[in-house]
Amino acid sequence: MSRSDDVLKVHRLAQAGGSAALLEWLAAHLGGWVGVVDSEAERGRVPEAAVRGAAELTARGVRSAVLHDGDRATLLFALDGPRAPAAVLAAVLEQPPHPGVPALLADAAVPLALVLRAEEAERRAERVRRAELRTREAVLRLLMSGLLPTAHQIAGALGPTLPDPLRLYVVECPAGRLAEVSSLCRELTGGRAWIVRCPVYVRHLIVLAPVGPAAGPAAGRPLAGALVEAAPDCTVGVSGEMCLSEAPVAYTQAFHALAVARGRAERHARFGPGPELALAAHEAGAGWAGTLLAPLHTYEPRRPQDPGGQELRATAEAWLHFASHATRLLRIHRNTLAARLRLIEVLLGLDLARLADQAALSLALRLTPGAGRASGTDPEPAGAPGLDEVLSDPRLTDWARGHLSGLTGPDAPAGARDTVRVWLAHDAQLGPAAAAMGVSVPGARKRLTRIEALLERSLLQSPSARYDLWLAHRAEDLAEDLAR
Repeated sequence: MSRSDDVLKVHRLAQAGGSAALLEWLAAHLGGWVGVVDSEAERGRVPEAAVRGAAELTARGVRSAVLHDGDRATLLFALDGPRAPAAVLAAVLEQPPHPGVPALLADAAVPLALVLRAEEAERRAERVRRAELRTREAVLRLLMSGLLPTAHQIAGALGPTLPDPLRLYVVECPAGRLAEVSSLCRELTGGRAWIVRCPVYVRHLIVLAPVGPAAGPAAGRPLAGALVEAAPDCTVGVSGEMCLSEAPVAYTQAFHALAVARGRAERHARFGPGPELALAAHEAGAGWAGTLLAPLHTYEPRRPQDPGGQELRATAEAWLHFASHATRLLRIHRNTLAARLRLIEVLLGLDLARLADQAALSLALRLTPGAGRASGTDPEPAGAPGLDEVLSDPRLTDWARGHLSGLTGPDAPAGARDTVRVWLAHDAQLGPAAAAMGVSVPGARKRLTRIEALLERSLLQSPSARYDLWLAHRAEDLAEDLAR
């Protein structure tokens, strides 16, 4: 082949395959080792002659050189680029090299330097993109932990500002389309929404949007409907209108709405209104919750590297919300999660394998928002009520009856209430519950899926309404015992 053909081949390879393809072709074409030697080169894979030659070329400040060592010749060409120290194109070939080799390597050095610069820019852009994703995820964590001032500061640096009031949307879409759907959400909200990939579920986007209709091409329409119309393979759950400080509640609402939306033709749903457990139980249960969680809030680890009370509280909240998936949210190993849960059990005197204790801890955490950030929480007096006494309060009885009314309403499938009771009695475990009901596990799952649509709450996927269902049934049982 002529030199012009080689130059054309070099440029085509650099454009189509990048530096790797170009270097591979050069090595095959010249019958020796060809590569780039710089500070990032793996010494075990780079001939020693190339390493020594590149160091000498850089030290002398020359652009090219040929070193002879026995039956080998090392040809070196300095590459212009962003790397420091400067990168060098090196070829280690048998003596004597073909007369056209220096010209070919010189011709290849220019496009190689350009493509290396482009690849470095792509790597930097990818690092920036990942850093922004992690930062947005950090803002979400801060919101879920109630640290609003810090969340506002970080969000303000990235933009846009966090909306308040807001509606929170959980958008479920194919994992490969997350970036595309994120751009669509940004367009439909006029760039005013805070959008972050869910750190737990890889197919979910979390969108904190200002209250109001969509913007842009879909102006004047509800955002969820406009989004599903533009991306029919998406499903959207929408919270009620909430203050920014209520972002954790808004997320749970939107997640429950998503479970409903999956079964609807329109592929989107808004959280159905209903009495809030934390509001109904606050006055009667605040003392009980403070007493239960006092050992956690005042816990001081023996070693600085061990989790303190605040971190253990965050672990408990994450696990109750996402079960084993909490490792993704907390970015810890499953063994670390298990060890923390055992410590929480010891501190609080709970058995977190039991749904009853999970429900109690869930309620206590909701009744003491932010308590884990205090340096010390005074325990309640020794005469503080127990959970049964809290659930016996008439306000909790009214809440429980309203919460469970859907299980016996005209739209409820036969045996819905019994199905839920058996499932709860077996700690919300499908296998044992199915055996007790005399049905298969898929059959039990289908029953609970129908009940999800009935209650407009997620049961089988976390965050699950199983804690509230257990508490509601317990409150109702206590009221019936009292009536007798």
